[in-house]
Parts: sequence; C-alpha cells; structure tokens
Amino acid sequence: MPEPRPLHQIMAADWAQAMAPVEPRLREIGQRLRAEAAAGHRYLPHNDAILRAFARPLADVRVLLIGQDPYPTPGHAVGLSFSVAPHVRPLPRSLQNIVRELRDDVGGAPPDGDLSGWAEQGVMLLNRTLTVREGAPGSHRDLGWAAITDRAVQALAERGGPLVAVLWGREAGRVRPLLGEVPVVAGVHPSPLSASRGFFGSRPFSRVNTLLQEQGAPPVDWCRPAGAGRHHADVTGA
Repeated sequence: MPEPRPLHQIMAADWAQAMAPVEPRLREIGQRLRAEAAAGHRYLPHNDAILRAFARPLADVRVLLIGQDPYPTPGHAVGLSFSVAPHVRPLPRSLQNIVRELRDDVGGAPPDGDLSGWAEQGVMLLNRTLTVREGAPGSHRDLGWAAITDRAVQALAERGGPLVAVLWGREAGRVRPLLGEVPVVAGVHPSPLSASRGFFGSRPFSRVNTLLQEQGAPPVDWCRPAGAGRHHADVTGA
C-alpha cells in the first residue's frame, strides 16, 4: 500500500488547510482500509478516487450535494456522489431517477451518467461515507467518515456564500445543523424506494439555481457534459 502523504498532495490546498483538524482521523481510516484489503476484502471506489470530491478548491464550491455512500457495484463508484463513469449502462436506479427529474425540471440532462461536468462548475458531489465494501451497501458507515464529511460541511459554512446545499434523504439531512444560514434544498432520496414519495416533481435543480442567483452567483448548467480534466486523490496514502 502507498506510504502516507501530506494532505496538500491528496486534495486541493485550501481543502488541505480546512481539513487539518481531522487529518488524524483520516489517517486512521486509511489504516483500516489497508487492513481490510490485506484481509482480502475489496472496497470501492478505487484508492485514487476516494477523495475525488476534494480535488477542486474549496473556494470554488457553490453547491454542496450530499449523497449517502458509494455505489457498491464494481465499476460504478467514481468518488463523486451519484456519478458513474461515462460507459456505465444501465445507470444505477437512483441516478436514473435523478436524470428523470432533471429532464422534467430543466428540460435536459448530461449525455451519460458522468456528473463531473457539474463538479467542474463548483458542485461538490460529496458522499456522507466515502467508501463501501464491494456488494455491501452501508458497510463503512461506522468507519469514521462522518467526522471527515462533517468537517467539510462546516468548512463550507464557515467560508460563507454563495452556497446552496442539496440534502436528499435522512442521512444527508443529518448535516443540516452544521450549515448555519446556508440555503438548503431538502427532500426525499431519489432511490427507487422513496423517489415516488416526493422526489419526483420537487424541481430541485431550478430551485438551486434560483437560490444561487439570489446570492449573485451564476446558475449551474445541469446539462453540461463532463470536460476532459479529472483529478483524483488516494486516501490509503493519507
């Protein structure tokens, strides 16, 4: 496994500074992941994508979209909440529902399931738990990730706007007390189990854009395809 590296080598410099208080916890998680791998357990996403949401500067974030944990299906998790690689077919069911609501709300969607075109515009796609054991949803919720993602939310709230938080489902809703005065678009999770109970028809994407514009920020082009540049970070080297 890779040797530990300083935070500024595995995430954007301003994120490294903001996350310094939880660096010891991050290193503990890295040790536990290395131990899992040594015991023959596969986890997702790949090491170099675990901290992918932190690759772009904290200063650039204007929308925080919280997910639960990575897709447990091999080849699906890419380190950005709800996103998959461009070649993945069929899309995971939650992402299918997001695309359906996106088309109904703004009249279009990206050409595939790669949502990094959103990240390129300052949408931070952050899962509440950043890893999962292959084939076992929720298996790493007790690994310590909540301390890491809570600190990320706090750092954004401390920075201030323009910023809008999107909280779908109970797990995402747990961070709401950390957001202070940050405007929130909240609702049920887009999973097949709950999407029909309030996600469809909620128009979250146009609501986010309205809140951004009220803060003097430009809207997100939710239909924009992913660009060529992609950055990744390896937590097992943290």
